Amino acid sequence: MNTEESTTLQLRLRPPEHRVSRRAIGHWAASAGAGWLIVLAVQAVVVATADDPPSWLTVTLVLSCVLAPLHLLVMPQWRYRVHRWEVTGEAVYTQSGWLKQEWRIAPISRIQTVDVERGPLEQLFGLARLTVTTASAAGPLRISGLDREVAVTLADELTRTTQAVRGDAT
Repeated sequence: MNTEESTTLQLRLRPPEHRVSRRAIGHWAASAGAGWLIVLAVQAVVVATADDPPSWLTVTLVLSCVLAPLHLLVMPQWRYRVHRWEVTGEAVYTQSGWLKQEWRIAPISRIQTVDVERGPLEQLFGLARLTVTTASAAGPLRISGLDREVAVTLADELTRTTQAVRGDAT
């Protein structure tokens, strides 16, 4: 058995060890809440200003008023329970999603770039998103909801580790 085969055999799909920051719950709720506010505002303005609003629009407004709070209560908690990450000397493991869940493994030797991103809302919550770009056709691995300091430390660690590992990252 060659080295590549033994490495492949060791990289098994499994739940990663670490959860994201608990502050991610608030971030996800605020982000979804902003979207729901726009939807509700548009629907309410149309219903309130139309001389004879279509009944289907009133029904969708009522449905939105029921679904929005349910979504804002369930989705962030659910995502927090699902989102996990782990970095070992061999690979980066991620698990993400809420309705559609995804588990990914990126061998360290395949990593091409490591980026830390912080949007305005993430900055407000002290969070960051780590993006690990590989030679995979499936695209980069993303770990959202990390504490900012954890993301920066992880990016530094991955950069040092990938420089030390032999491989062509393709």
